[in-house]
Amino acid sequence: MKRAALVVYLDSYLNVADIKDYGPQGLQVEAEKEEITRLALAVDAAPAVIEAAAAWGADMLLVHHGVLWRSVEPIAGPLGRRVRLLLGHGIHLYAAHLPLDAHPEVGNNAVLARLLDVSVAGWWCAPTGTPLGVYGQAQAGTTLAALAGQVEERLQTTVRVLAYGPAEVQSVAILSGFGADEVAGAKAVGADTFLTGETSHAHYWAAADHGLNVIYAGHYATETVGVQALGQHLAAKYGLEVRFFDFPSGM
Repeated sequence: MKRAALVVYLDSYLNVADIKDYGPQGLQVEAEKEEITRLALAVDAAPAVIEAAAAWGADMLLVHHGVLWRSVEPIAGPLGRRVRLLLGHGIHLYAAHLPLDAHPEVGNNAVLARLLDVSVAGWWCAPTGTPLGVYGQAQAGTTLAALAGQVEERLQTTVRVLAYGPAEVQSVAILSGFGADEVAGAKAVGADTFLTGETSHAHYWAAADHGLNVIYAGHYATETVGVQALGQHLAAKYGLEVRFFDFPSGM
């Protein structure tokens, strides 16, 4: 598949132009090759990930966390190293940060809801104007312990649970990545249980204050699902060979 055609499709499918982010999303580094046959998937565009993708023979690396986080910055230091590695191996870099969190089909939060059998009723948490998280009903009879076990099994992670809500879960709010400061928001949409990634001491007592269960499953683990779902979508649509490169941070 032609690189230009793939980029046009991704930009449209992910609604990149209309979702405000913390840095430019989409094609962040353009290499010389025109044909894309092997698409590497990862959460982060770290040097170790780039080297592994290159060893596999990737033509493009599609990640959640790209290399551009401000409107203008020098291509030097850690950023320069990543760009040199990508261009040295002839690999394009495509990043989808908030557009991938917010997507209703392959987004991190929509996929997490499907994995956990949560029936989505709506969207919430819009730090840049576009709602990113989902909320909805858990399966009848779901206990907090069972839901936490389900998260660990399906994300291959270890969770931390703050059990300040009911033992039987009814309504779940989901926000991948760093959502420690959104406990009040989860309560406001009617959730009794909140699933997110990273925790924070500064927000520990918020769960007790609001009488909410909080499941912290790890920033990395909660954001592995979107890129994989997007890769499966592209493989089915265009016949691309895709591979997910798992480099967990433990965070």
